[in-house]
Amino acid sequence: MKPADSSSSLLKPISSLAIDNMGDKTPESSNVSANNKKSKDKSNSNSVTVPKDQTYLDSITEKRIQFFDSIKLQQIKERELIGGESIKITLPDGNVKEGKKWISTPFDIAMMIHKQLASNALISKVNGSLWDMNRPLEEDCELKLFSFDTDEGRDTFWHSSAHILGEALERQYGCKLCIGPCTTRGEGFYYDAFYGDLGLNEDHFKIIEKAAEKAVAEKQPFERIEVTRQQALELFSENHFKVEIINELPEDKTITVYRCGPLVDLCRGPHIPNTSFVKAIACLKASSAYWRGKKDRESLQRVYGISYPDRKLLKEYLTKLEEAKKYDHRLLGAKQELFFCHPLSPGSWFFLPYGTRIYNKLVDFIKVQYRERGYEEVVTPNMYNMQLWETSGHAANYKENMFVFEIEKQEFGLKPMNCPGHCLMFDHRVRSYRELPLRLADFGVLHRNEASGALTGLTRVRRFQQDDAHIFCRESQIKDEVTSVLEFIRYAYDVFGFTFELELSTRPEKYLGEIETWDKAEGALTEALNEFGRPWKINEGDGAFYGPKIDISVFDALKRKFQCATLQLDFQLPSRFNLSYSAEDEAKREKPVMIHRAILGSVERMLAILLEHYKGKWPFWLSPRQAIVCPISEKSTPYALKLQDQIHKAGFYVDVDITDRKIDKKIREAQLAQYNYMLVVGEEEANNGTVSRRVRDHADRSVMSVEELLTFFKEEAAAFR
Repeated sequence: MKPADSSSSLLKPISSLAIDNMGDKTPESSNVSANNKKSKDKSNSNSVTVPKDQTYLDSITEKRIQFFDSIKLQQIKERELIGGESIKITLPDGNVKEGKKWISTPFDIAMMIHKQLASNALISKVNGSLWDMNRPLEEDCELKLFSFDTDEGRDTFWHSSAHILGEALERQYGCKLCIGPCTTRGEGFYYDAFYGDLGLNEDHFKIIEKAAEKAVAEKQPFERIEVTRQQALELFSENHFKVEIINELPEDKTITVYRCGPLVDLCRGPHIPNTSFVKAIACLKASSAYWRGKKDRESLQRVYGISYPDRKLLKEYLTKLEEAKKYDHRLLGAKQELFFCHPLSPGSWFFLPYGTRIYNKLVDFIKVQYRERGYEEVVTPNMYNMQLWETSGHAANYKENMFVFEIEKQEFGLKPMNCPGHCLMFDHRVRSYRELPLRLADFGVLHRNEASGALTGLTRVRRFQQDDAHIFCRESQIKDEVTSVLEFIRYAYDVFGFTFELELSTRPEKYLGEIETWDKAEGALTEALNEFGRPWKINEGDGAFYGPKIDISVFDALKRKFQCATLQLDFQLPSRFNLSYSAEDEAKREKPVMIHRAILGSVERMLAILLEHYKGKWPFWLSPRQAIVCPISEKSTPYALKLQDQIHKAGFYVDVDITDRKIDKKIREAQLAQYNYMLVVGEEEANNGTVSRRVRDHADRSVMSVEELLTFFKEEAAAFR
């Protein structure tokens, strides 16, 4: 669907509305800093106030609102002139409603169907594009409506809530707003802004929430206009962050601006009808961030929030959040002596003996599957001359996230991913179609130069390993290979106890290659998803620039959503490295398709997710503390040590408690340490060659021979229990 013609009269600059040299009237940073330092000193008090130049802020707001309303009025007048023609709106069930071009809105059509439907609809989709409920329809179209219980509805709800948060932040603290999206594949939203020297903390949250609730109570409509580049630059001239975004937009990009109440913000939208849909909103945390994620740019502060259309839902979420805090992997990891981090190597974690046991179990679990599924494990270098990254394109697009250094006057970089190295491996000799598909798997160490403020336990690190693999195949093999990867994912996630959902992310606005190649690839992925037999959705335009992908999101025991597995098609790296294989007609050379895939993703991140998913109670097969032998008295110690040796030789992790504590105390300590089984032995067990087996979380106990115990352990491990 075409946007409004940017050459129309209503999109001409309205320079008379601009305040002369407004961009030069920002208060001096030294004055702002002095004021904000005072507020920092008061940050621990119950009443937190942050001084600001209210007159300046009001002038900026008035300028923007006048600008916005003038353009909106002109656009309404133009629609009245060109609108009114009858159009057909086709609903998902095939029914057709009649509307008027440039006049009827998705809300009007929803009202024709049912009043309740219209009151619950947050957002619509018009011919495949998300569309505001109050935005006029422009032509014959297919229309879908979405409520909060859909991904489209929730994402729009949270994105709109970010604007409410932005309004509160700007009005209260006079900050310069940067970006405010819903969190990617998560819950809630955030807004980044520049505050000078002010450091936000939880003491500010009540003030922010009160201002947000005021915006909600006012039922502020979300209004949309389209502007020219010049108008956008004029409108946000005093905010260099917005100006930078505008200047980087493609020349043919339609620029949109939204208003809710006093907030006028650069945004592509879409949004919910008005602020009153947000019945409950809360600030969650504040953290630092860099503008554009670059360490040499301005230091911003990010305020995270959550909102719901029902106060009960917010209460349930906050309860779940408190529950999750109890099982934070950093706390459990320290308690169970699994891993730690040291300031001398930030973002690179030390795995202690018990943590290493889990780490190796996860790697071994994948390696066993590699043998069964036809993968070839390889080892590749950790550092490469930057020429490699120039060929792959990472030097131009990813260098700031790499660790780069000089050796003998040449620039080298630690690898942040394995794919370019695997391309070299494919290309080191002539390849034939008979070798395809070639599945190369690599557990090589990767390094990414994440900002220190972004490091979060094991979930955001600088040094990590992936169960990384790349499949080189022919175009005709894509469907079968993708189906095989999906089966691999299902098998692994069933073992872990995860549920998961699938989305096909299609060609983005900026893409490399031919449309015909993309269409074939998307068709192959569609076939594979259909054959896989699980529900899936289309995520229009969210593919990587080098190829379409399938996004796999998992849900843990606390119903939190994570993205771990990766499945991406890539036509560009084979071209960049000029990869080819001899076809069946040996005179021909053809290019392979490259499939990037990972099941665990980062082993570190998966370990963290599993630790929280199991709430620290590891299943037997993955546990670093599978059993502990507890002798009742010193007389039973020799038998306990002998039993430990037998269990150890059978391949299981077993400890022995030879302290002089009483048996009840030993058992209690073992339960707290999360041993799966306590093996109590006394004189009777020593004489009979048996053990009294106790289960970690139950009062169950049973007497069995050593042979029966080892058989039981083998069965538990084999069944991934």
